[in-house]
Amino acid sequence: MAKSATVFLQTLSEKQKTRIQFQFDEEERYNWNYVPRSRKGLTLNEMTGQQIKDAFALLRTALSDTGFNKTNSIIQLETVLKEVENRPANDTQRDPGNYAFSIFGNPATDAIWGWRLEGHHVAFNFSSEDNRIVSGTPGFLGSNPAVVLSGPEKGKYILKDEAELGFVLLHSLNKEQTDKAIISNEAPGEILTAASRHAMINDPKGILYTELNSSQQQIFMQLLSIYIHRYTRSFAKVMMKEIEEAGLNNLRFAWAGDQQPGIGHPHYYRIQGPTIIIEYDNIQNNANHIHTVIRDLKNDFGGDELLKHYKNGQH
Repeated sequence: MAKSATVFLQTLSEKQKTRIQFQFDEEERYNWNYVPRSRKGLTLNEMTGQQIKDAFALLRTALSDTGFNKTNSIIQLETVLKEVENRPANDTQRDPGNYAFSIFGNPATDAIWGWRLEGHHVAFNFSSEDNRIVSGTPGFLGSNPAVVLSGPEKGKYILKDEAELGFVLLHSLNKEQTDKAIISNEAPGEILTAASRHAMINDPKGILYTELNSSQQQIFMQLLSIYIHRYTRSFAKVMMKEIEEAGLNNLRFAWAGDQQPGIGHPHYYRIQGPTIIIEYDNIQNNANHIHTVIRDLKNDFGGDELLKHYKNGQH
């Protein structure tokens, strides 16, 4: 990853470097969101073809093939959305070039450094120490439309696995289990952790992993795995190990909103444990607009320990 980031930086002009590079301990590192807005960093629109290639090569080092393909598809979906919303040709609100890369610290020389890719419906925040990924969260992927209803991309359904497996798990529950899992008949208006710096949902609710039978537990783990395996295999393993060490028995699955799939049925679910919160919602645009997020409760943005190391001069 450090090698890819360094190669990418070497292709940039001095002016581009001033746009993309920040100190690791700057507040900007926590300034994240997944809505269309003006962003710091260097956007794809401001890069040459080769620079874009190198930027995406950096992204490839951090994500699995599936994670990379989903991210790329979401960026391209901006073109579909522009059409769906009948926006004028010069509109910048829906623009696949409006995704920004930022680098925090110097990947060539610093033991501790990080980087971010961010734009509408995509946000990944990576922190690294001693050539090891410490954190890849907050990690957000969204999709509007969730299912493309018309045009050449008709039927495209980028976050299909996240959507369908959630229902498979819900529908595998018996009456007593469903009563525990369903926390509300109304889906919340948005993911609850939003774009907060510190993600926390106090008072975890839902059905515990231990209250599921073995085949339900298998579905639960498959669902969890879809999110964790957005990341490169070695880092996904680290995340999974932390979740297991904190105890699978402490994980919960909670559901809110409609219990049947399809447009017009707003719904929400989350997986929560001592080290992680994963949220999924499909509420906006008549429930054809998905938001999903992974928050690492200990290591978001690299965590406090990493920042302490950095400030103590271990960089």
